[in-house]
Amino acid sequence: MDIKQYDFELPEELIAQVPLQDRSSSKLMVLDRKEQTIDHREFKEITQYLKKGDCLVLNDTRVLPARLYGAKAETGGKVEVLLLHQGSNDEWEVLIKPAKKVKAGTIISFGDGQLTAECTEVLEHGGRKVRFSYDGIFLEVLEKLGEMPLPPYIKEQLSDKERYQTVYAKEEGSAAAPTAGLHFTKQLLKEIESAGVEIAYLTLHVGLGTFRPVSVDNIEEHEMHAEFYQLSEETASQLTRVRENGGRIISVGTTTTRTLETVMRDYGKFQAASGWTDIFIYPPHKLKAIDGLITNFHLPQSTLIMLVSAFATRDFILDAYRVAVEKQYRFFSFGDAMFIR
Repeated sequence: MDIKQYDFELPEELIAQVPLQDRSSSKLMVLDRKEQTIDHREFKEITQYLKKGDCLVLNDTRVLPARLYGAKAETGGKVEVLLLHQGSNDEWEVLIKPAKKVKAGTIISFGDGQLTAECTEVLEHGGRKVRFSYDGIFLEVLEKLGEMPLPPYIKEQLSDKERYQTVYAKEEGSAAAPTAGLHFTKQLLKEIESAGVEIAYLTLHVGLGTFRPVSVDNIEEHEMHAEFYQLSEETASQLTRVRENGGRIISVGTTTTRTLETVMRDYGKFQAASGWTDIFIYPPHKLKAIDGLITNFHLPQSTLIMLVSAFATRDFILDAYRVAVEKQYRFFSFGDAMFIR
């Protein structure tokens, strides 16, 4: 399948650079797959489309402030470090700029020595392994010294780190936010629960692979970056019960969807599970785990627009995206939302 089938014209000014002050005041485009209709609302009106007995599934991962700026202890040369995967004994796999200047044994200092890192290994793909040294608790030191690893298409600095976290973020470990969840406020979630809609949680730690462009012409040759997921016994039982009772399972975001589809693919039912998934969802894949999807507007030729197309057909999604451009919807991480039912 040719990657150009998922291309569309996106004016650069529609890529949202900053979040709205009120999370729930973003635009909401509502797509009805059966009727092939498109409606326009505000996100806070999502309650009108949820019914008693439905279940909203949220990814409770929390973004690490994973970008660190430091200097080589020996020369003072400036270095940027991006945390990717945690190993054991304070060892991490990281990306470093400029990478050529950092060899095994190089010591990097951050925050006037509050945190130091020794490069322990040069990896084949150009990354590095480093071992951190610090006093106290690593995550507290990271919160103090690190910056949010915002996507490369966002040029503005973020004044409030929490605005790149969902209000229900809990499990530390992501390099990027599950951005469909950024539209929810605590008050809106209370209103949803009060209407008899259940809320369930799972975890998928979003990797930087989510921003990696598809570099092959034939999308079937694209390889996804593996990400860690966890679905608890409680959530698996909850989802099973909701489906048995005729309720809809509504996934908030592509990360949640990929987790649920991984479990359904591997076990044929909702079951407690954890591990690494590199599932790549694109047409003609039939999604088995969900009945509705809340998602943001994605970039052209991205794996995310392919996943959404698998749920609602490529033609319908590209028609909706053309409308979104015409009506000046805001795209991607800090952009507006779409509800497909």
